[in-house]
Amino acid sequence: MKQSSTKRIRGARSSDELARLTAEFDRESVIDEFHALSPASRRRWGDVKRKPGRPRKGQGVKVISVSVERALLARSDALARRMGVTRAGLIERGLKAVLAAQGER
Repeated sequence: MKQSSTKRIRGARSSDELARLTAEFDRESVIDEFHALSPASRRRWGDVKRKPGRPRKGQGVKVISVSVERALLARSDALARRMGVTRAGLIERGLKAVLAAQGER
């Protein structure tokens, strides 16, 4: 038995049907089909594009720059690792402890 040079793939479509389904890709330009985003669409697009970021804590956070003696920083980093917290978490705990000791809320 002689096999045809082109094998028919299961689920394949006829050439007419395939031409109809892919006709949109044969056009030169589709720029006329685009339009400005509506305010609602613009908000949705902004939400999709936005990176998740850090979760909010309390009233949010403020990034600060603090100078700390190198030896003290090394010791505190080692303690933070042993406690399983970040450097910022350790500093936060320390600030809360000092404020509580002073009777501040």
